[in-house]
Amino acid sequence: MTKTTTKWKHDRVFESRMVHANNPSPIIIDGDRKLGPGPKSLLLSGVAGCSGIDVLDILDKMRVVYSDFSMDVEAEQTDEHPKVFKDITITYHIRTDADNEEKVRKAIELSLDKYCGVSAMLKKNSAINYKLQLIK
Repeated sequence: MTKTTTKWKHDRVFESRMVHANNPSPIIIDGDRKLGPGPKSLLLSGVAGCSGIDVLDILDKMRVVYSDFSMDVEAEQTDEHPKVFKDITITYHIRTDADNEEKVRKAIELSLDKYCGVSAMLKKNSAINYKLQLIK
């Protein structure tokens, strides 16, 4: 089971903690995005973290050598409430040999289509697309 406890601190600021986590450090959630990320930004960070872990696990199993791995996630929102994501684009940046491009794409697609639970949840409402940028 995954569980968090979230407490209102002041204004539009909340402190959230993972229950049963080894690291009790809180996450600050700020509706005004001054003291911390907003809730929707955390969703985008969640899909990046989920997919990133999968991609690296798959590349390790494929014995692909890589470094300097990062992701940028952007989302377009609807204009009307509730303002939900309509399109999400994940850009994966990875330093690896150009010969590994197809393996990296395979790892990304396996993550987004099969393994990442966060992308599976978000896909129920939003299209998720990806771009791959090999770093030289």
